[in-house]
Amino acid sequence: METANSPSFPMLATWQARTANIPQPVRRLLGFAGAFALALILFSVVLLALGKDPIAAYEQIYLGALADDYGRSEVIVKMIPFILCALAVAIPAQVGLVNVGGEGQIYIGALFASVVALAFGDLPAPILIPLLVVAGMIGGGLWAGIVGILKAYISLNETICSLLLSYIANLIVEYVIHGPLKDPGGSNWAYSARFSDNAILPMFGDTRISLGIIFALVAVGVYFWVLNYTRWGYKMRVIGGNAEAARRSGIQIKQYIIMTMIIGGAMAGLAGMVEVTAIQERLRGGISNGYGYIGFLVAWIALQRPVGILLIAAILGIISVGGDWLQIGVNLPASTVNILMAFILFFILRNQGMQKKEA
Repeated sequence: METANSPSFPMLATWQARTANIPQPVRRLLGFAGAFALALILFSVVLLALGKDPIAAYEQIYLGALADDYGRSEVIVKMIPFILCALAVAIPAQVGLVNVGGEGQIYIGALFASVVALAFGDLPAPILIPLLVVAGMIGGGLWAGIVGILKAYISLNETICSLLLSYIANLIVEYVIHGPLKDPGGSNWAYSARFSDNAILPMFGDTRISLGIIFALVAVGVYFWVLNYTRWGYKMRVIGGNAEAARRSGIQIKQYIIMTMIIGGAMAGLAGMVEVTAIQERLRGGISNGYGYIGFLVAWIALQRPVGILLIAAILGIISVGGDWLQIGVNLPASTVNILMAFILFFILRNQGMQKKEA
């Protein structure tokens, strides 16, 4: 078998030789930058093939996301669900689980929070908002807990199970907004009644940045602390590193499978709660906009590391917000940026694989 040092891989061998003496953290940073640059180059090729000017496209992304206070604030708005959904993936990943069901957990968390908001809207905000937070987290946690239980006791593949449950969650929300929770005084559009002002998350200044950003940052901080400074975090890493060794040492693996799925789902459920109480101000269909899947990208690109999650969430937030301007500037669908996100994921994961082989 040919190796990276064989003549068939001269460029890779040269790269390895030149970077051999560079400290590992610097090499990782350089590898990330190189992978990101390759993604931008390949996306430029796609734009050229479509007859579009890549420079104009990148300029529109910059103008939409970073050129003014509104764009920058919208990036932070996008980061909230990206961070929380990334945690929904990162936490179960510590024990070797792949949670692709963030979308469904968002919907069920939003549904639970909406029921509480509509039923107890007269409560003062200092009491109601914590209830909404708890409701959203319970909803997402219970939905992900189904996956954890099925994985722990009948070894059902959690990737497929969590993904399929997302479709069911979407249908459940569609049912309730067309039926039990439909606003009787609204138009023919299916959505719930608007929440009371007490159930709306406070905003910072004149922006759409809500209290949800505090929830997201606190969640990342707690994740970092638990993972690195608690017995739970240590056992999670042991299970993820070698499940058989963990079992022989007496660690209750089934409990950790269920627990990490529930906690991860609670993070996605919290994202759903923030979406309906800060952005939509009511329950409606299609509230997620793919946040669960983008959170999956964030977690895997960041290698489930807390600081990396914040960084990648910011980068994908910029791309997501700036992508809306592609329709205006270069007459491309806003969803075109999903191609760029896919390229970023591909090249960064490829770079991570190369670094593991070198190690």
